[in-house]
Amino acid sequence: MNTAAPHDAPEVIMAKRDGHALSDSQIDWVVDAFTRGDVVPEQMSALAMAILLNGMDRREISRWTNAMIASGERMDFSSLSWPTADKHSTGGVGDMITLPLAPLVAACGVAVPQLSGRGLGHTGGTLDKLESIPGWQASLSNEAMLAQLEDVGAVICAAGAGLAPADKKLYALRDVTGTVEAIPLIASSIMSKKIAEGTGALVLDVKVGSGAFMKDIDRARELAETMVALGKDAGVNTVALLTDMATPLGVAAGNALEVAEAVDVLAGGGPADVVELTLALAREMLAAAGRSDVDPADALADGRAMDVWRRMIAAQGGDPDGALPQARETHVVTAPTGGTLQRLDAYDVGIAAWRLGAGRSKPGEQLDLGAGVTLHAKPGDVVAAGQPLMTLHADRPERFDRALAALEGSFDLGDEPFERTDVVLGRVD
Repeated sequence: MNTAAPHDAPEVIMAKRDGHALSDSQIDWVVDAFTRGDVVPEQMSALAMAILLNGMDRREISRWTNAMIASGERMDFSSLSWPTADKHSTGGVGDMITLPLAPLVAACGVAVPQLSGRGLGHTGGTLDKLESIPGWQASLSNEAMLAQLEDVGAVICAAGAGLAPADKKLYALRDVTGTVEAIPLIASSIMSKKIAEGTGALVLDVKVGSGAFMKDIDRARELAETMVALGKDAGVNTVALLTDMATPLGVAAGNALEVAEAVDVLAGGGPADVVELTLALAREMLAAAGRSDVDPADALADGRAMDVWRRMIAAQGGDPDGALPQARETHVVTAPTGGTLQRLDAYDVGIAAWRLGAGRSKPGEQLDLGAGVTLHAKPGDVVAAGQPLMTLHADRPERFDRALAALEGSFDLGDEPFERTDVVLGRVD
């Protein structure tokens, strides 16, 4: 009996390196072998780079996604008395929208099973942000997750080890090998988890601009169309919004700083762009789940969303009134001249926050949860010379120099009239 493997890693790597489409058999084998440890990280890193450089066609992406789903279990929310909807963002700077969004949608009658991740590159991870809250636990059993969804209507937690384990291994590898931006790997990573998760409706927030993985709207639309097609093929009601990430979202970039901003939004305040995007995504999620009769703005205004937030945090061991971590040191960046802030580069702010301790440079690295950047002005604001533009927060003052280096050339001041753009740039369904 011949028990030899049908393929080997160098064969698959070289096929993609040389620009060939991978066969279904090659894809099934390499994803399974990587999950089992027979394909080692160095080999999968080489394949990920080949995919980044040479791409994948629609059939390859679909097969890769299905192979990732097949690597683990699938969840089932059909026992819930609620309809379900989920949201996924491709990541940006200051993108804490999941935090106010999940309780807001739940307050409107649609359960939100939000399986979230860690930080990737210069973008913060939702779980990292929530771990700023004293006592809060990211890991739940499937049984506890279902019970919390039925009781509270919202859960934000880590994907269980059984859900698309191939993606969990590949996700950590992409973050440290310069392959985060590959559209096939982004699409299959997101959609394998979301399809395996079993939600009935999915709204994708695809970021566009310097602070996003997709720098231009054409690539963002390509990613959105790829993911929407994968979702619909799997029977999930999927839509995508293309949203602006040229400028940081809100006025905070950093884990605890963004949690505080989310609480402000739930209390009826918060930055206008964050509120606008939270409501836009909430309306899409409610419509996709068949509840377009409910206006989420009402649940934000009357405190129902805040009530769900407090119950959601407490259900996972967190203290909703607990003090958030604060960095030990601060440094203020001031405007060199007066004028209208014309540009504030999201990527530069994200890199600065990362260098201050808010992000990782290798898997499993501990974060400084109080580190980050607070913005005192956004594009369109008029500032005077010497006025604070941003405050840097860090536990270790030696981190300031590298953060300041990242911010060189990150903003422009001028006298030209400024036209504000909408946060939502387009829609794909």
